[in-house]
Amino acid sequence: MPFPIEDKFVVAVASSALFNLEESDKVFKEKGEEEYRQYQHDHEQDVLEPGVAFPLIKRLLMINGDDPAGQPVEVVLLSRNDPDTGLRVFKSIQHYGLSISRAAFVAGSNPFIYMNAFNASLFLSADPNDVRSAIEMGLPAAQVFPTGFIDDEKELELRIAFDFDGIIADDSAEGIYQALGMEGFHENERQKASEALPPGPLFKFLVK
Repeated sequence: MPFPIEDKFVVAVASSALFNLEESDKVFKEKGEEEYRQYQHDHEQDVLEPGVAFPLIKRLLMINGDDPAGQPVEVVLLSRNDPDTGLRVFKSIQHYGLSISRAAFVAGSNPFIYMNAFNASLFLSADPNDVRSAIEMGLPAAQVFPTGFIDDEKELELRIAFDFDGIIADDSAEGIYQALGMEGFHENERQKASEALPPGPLFKFLVK
């Protein structure tokens, strides 16, 4: 039986993190919206290069395997771009064989209002401003940084490292340390040794 989206592990990703949209963004910034739309129309059939989040997203989707009835992971696109960009993005998705079918292209509006509707546990973007905006709305978000990493397509293993304080658990322990110093922190830890720390912003992501 197929997984309803309410039961899935859903990750939302910005289209500019999944694919490299630097060239089209440059057209928009330097020549304006009309030239940008024409550029996207003229290049609609051109496949986009992978972006900084592409290797991670590709391996997340591999968890699903080939069984159409057992697809516990879903990736959705949340993008401030317009539907013209969306056409090119989805043609690139098809080219790379990524199993992504849900998206919101909001043409400059706030895309994060769709996080809960998609049951997304995490939003990924290369734009620190978007990540900050999502966090300010109380949503789990993380910035994906460019690296010199060369993706080995034969390497299928997915490895993720998490910080604990302020990420898996909340930052209350850090607040105690800042307010009371090391001695006060240790005393608080001794007193509350049997109490679980409250969940942090990525707790839901981890327990999925």
